[in-house]
Amino acid sequence: MMGGLSSEREISLKSGRAVLQALKDAGWQVLALEVAQETPEEIRRLVGEACVDVVFVAMHGGFGEDGRLQGILEAMGVAFTGPAAEASRLAMDKIASRRVFERAGLCVPQTRVIRRGERLVSLLHELEYPAVVKPAGQGSSIGVTCITHWRQLSPAILKAFRYDDTVLVEEYIKGREITVSVLDGAALPVVAIVPKKSFFDFQAKYEKGMTDYIVPAPVEAALAERAQQDAVTAYDALGCRHLARVDMILDKDGRPVILELNTVPGMTETSLLPKAARAAGLDFPSLCTKIVEMALHSFSVR
Repeated sequence: MMGGLSSEREISLKSGRAVLQALKDAGWQVLALEVAQETPEEIRRLVGEACVDVVFVAMHGGFGEDGRLQGILEAMGVAFTGPAAEASRLAMDKIASRRVFERAGLCVPQTRVIRRGERLVSLLHELEYPAVVKPAGQGSSIGVTCITHWRQLSPAILKAFRYDDTVLVEEYIKGREITVSVLDGAALPVVAIVPKKSFFDFQAKYEKGMTDYIVPAPVEAALAERAQQDAVTAYDALGCRHLARVDMILDKDGRPVILELNTVPGMTETSLLPKAARAAGLDFPSLCTKIVEMALHSFSVR
């Protein structure tokens, strides 16, 4: 299931088409379910007409990741990949998920929450620069700005408000960016993210040649192990299942600082979770097969 109406629609279509081909290559009977309307009626129609055994969720952004799609599928009694509705809702909400991470003893950035209509005068005087401004419920670095001066704050917040009614203004953490994928409760090898520009924004993520990805990441073994442990802790704390990707920065003291957990990570052959799986000996068709089998197993033991 791919598409939808979010700002990540085109990325979703790429993931969906890649998974479709991988599952066909692995011998599964597969149909493409492209979502054109984000409504319960649309999902019931697509799934009902297809008579599917399991839905592979490849819908990035809003409706596909925030628990609404998962809630509809749960109500229909249909098996689907990825975390259930409540875990998906929590993960998509950066404010709620960070509270969960903090309670689990994990490091997260210091953050101020700004809601639409709130005055910014006090924030202008209190904020340390550089800082990062982002929507509370978006992925793929959409609507994110790194600011270095107070004059940039208001435009950055207005940009973020285009995507959400709540905005985060968080400390800029200088360090090495990494990501750790979790598959069936176990951490995969750490991936290092090395952008060729100063900030890992949407362009750096999706424009070819703008970022290098190194797996396994060239970090000390003890530090890689801690990052993997923290990723699994975050996954468990939110109540995830099947798969997730946890994005982090290793700060100047070598601590993994968790930025977010993605419940529907990119799923092309060159996406980060598949890269990590390949480093662990699992090719892309085998990875997609494993995810489908986990979904079917979760449904059968409910």
